[in-house]
Amino acid sequence: MTEVQTPQMYLAQARACGSVQDCMSLYDKWAATYNDEVGDKAQEYVAPEIVAQVALRSSQDLAHYSILDAGCGTGLVGQALAQAGAKAIDGLDLSPAMLKIARETGVYRNLFQADLTQRVQQPEGVYDLVTCVGTFTNGHVGPDPALREFVRLAKKGGNVIATVLQEFWETARFDAEVKKLVAEKVVEIVAQDVIDYVKGHGDKAVVVILRKL
Repeated sequence: MTEVQTPQMYLAQARACGSVQDCMSLYDKWAATYNDEVGDKAQEYVAPEIVAQVALRSSQDLAHYSILDAGCGTGLVGQALAQAGAKAIDGLDLSPAMLKIARETGVYRNLFQADLTQRVQQPEGVYDLVTCVGTFTNGHVGPDPALREFVRLAKKGGNVIATVLQEFWETARFDAEVKKLVAEKVVEIVAQDVIDYVKGHGDKAVVVILRKL
């Protein structure tokens, strides 16, 4: 008999992934039901909307921004950005199945498969804004080289807005990587705060805004 996977089981497996291949395999299986189980309003997954509003407040006009949604998954962040006025949104993700569903949202200009634990095969200085929501967590992507890559992909004066699960921020030493980028005068910290990740479930995330110098 095939075991029925619940959202909690998928989430636990996601945070325990031991390799890039494990992550891709899991999300390829989860893609078809991901939005119903995670994106549904009943789950109170508020991080995408919070980041879209943070992006809106930190921009002059999202409609004129070129945006990269890194770790876009099924497109929840892209849809939130589009609702906030963004028009030119590219997305990248590890899972082809997730990218297929993201494409069906109609909000993305381009979609790419990419492994955020490696260098991203895109030119530098392309985007006014790079967002990353839900990818910096246990079993997924750490701070190095991803944060530096996001900064590389951003235009001078562009912003990187990322959420990091609060416990992972501490254990994976994201603070050290951010301080390193600041010390190298690559970025400045615009803001750093703790937000609800999944409202009502106690999950918190650090949201950090970095501006490329």
